[in-house]
Amino acid sequence: MTGQGAPPVISLWRDGRFSRFWAGHSVSQFGDRITELALPLIAVGALNASANQVAWLTALIWAPNLLAILLGAWVDQQVRKRRLMILADLVRAAVLLSLPAAYALGAVTLTHLYAVAILTGAAGVLFNTAYPPFFVRLVPRASFVDANSKLSASRSVSQVAGPAVGGALIQALTAPVAIVVDALTFLVSAVLIGRVRIEEPTAAAADPAALSLARRAREGLAFVVRHPVLRATLGCAATVNFFTFVAGSGLLVLFASRSLGLSAGVIGAALGAGATGALLGAVCAPAISRQLGVGRSILVGAVLFPAPIALAAAADGPLWLRAGALAAAEFLSGFGVMLFDVNLNSLQASVIPDGLRSRVAGAYSTINYGVRPVGAVVGGALATSLGLRPTLLVAAVGGALSVLWLLPSPIPRIRSLDATGGAEVAATGAADPPIPLST
Repeated sequence: MTGQGAPPVISLWRDGRFSRFWAGHSVSQFGDRITELALPLIAVGALNASANQVAWLTALIWAPNLLAILLGAWVDQQVRKRRLMILADLVRAAVLLSLPAAYALGAVTLTHLYAVAILTGAAGVLFNTAYPPFFVRLVPRASFVDANSKLSASRSVSQVAGPAVGGALIQALTAPVAIVVDALTFLVSAVLIGRVRIEEPTAAAADPAALSLARRAREGLAFVVRHPVLRATLGCAATVNFFTFVAGSGLLVLFASRSLGLSAGVIGAALGAGATGALLGAVCAPAISRQLGVGRSILVGAVLFPAPIALAAAADGPLWLRAGALAAAEFLSGFGVMLFDVNLNSLQASVIPDGLRSRVAGAYSTINYGVRPVGAVVGGALATSLGLRPTLLVAAVGGALSVLWLLPSPIPRIRSLDATGGAEVAATGAADPPIPLST
């Protein structure tokens, strides 16, 4: 239900600024799929790394998110967020290019790979904390859902086609040389973002007060905890992330191979179905949001994302049925996560004040991404003690129960995003007002 007098949704297809940013985002997403394959392959193939060393490589990519709350506080003090995004892209390009250079000199080491993982992860956190203020100045509020749908669709397409393209490039060029392609995608992204002109606040408006970094970080976290919408969405998202990482792609693949007896080819096809579901979910999210409302779409996504894991866990019978159950679970889960993400990201963009966007993003990332490795460790312990099938069922049920964070909040009553700074709520009840920017 759209409020009377609310501005119409503006078509982003004719918006040159958004199109340039979208193009850069799409190109870098495909590059990321190459590096996701290439880094472990370099560790295993060139350096004969153990499974534990490869696991550390993955962990170090995520590790900088634990400091996102402080980095977000620092970013909020900076005036030019767009320049920080460009800097993050250039840093990632330079760091990645160091690998093929070292490979050509025969000087690649595991320490070098770890350094690349940490630095690219840190640059990614810088980009992600600078992005929210950039996004709300690039995209009109009425087009938040449409813009997030398009950006999520690009990510989904890269997950469908990216691994195949990356695998072919790695096979043809070797893993270190293929990383050059990812580095080039970051350069393309930096150039395109550099051509996106947005109005950013002046130095005076930014008001870089003499508060300590820790104080500003606490303000961002306190705002999240006090805000009824953000508190509920963070609790829900962190719970979903914890339990989906309890299942983890590794445990799911192990279950499909050992318990379901599926071949690598069948497992790959089934997992590809998940990316197809995510693409469909990203494309359909705006229409579903208009029908159900933003809040209810988030609720549906919060359940539909983790619950299908139970479908895979319960699979039995002939080969076609086991494979079909896994593919269906991945498809539904991919659809659910996009329904959840597109609407949740749009809602968050509408309720966070400009002066707190990067701090809130940093606090959110520290908690939301910080639970992922914890969930993975718990999943491994449960699989060892209970077995794979019960662990997947625990992940499905626990993840679906994340919706309990949302039910008592204003979110179920939010129908659409208005043009003035909040969310329109159905006549059945009014949401709590956004907490004002005050310290």
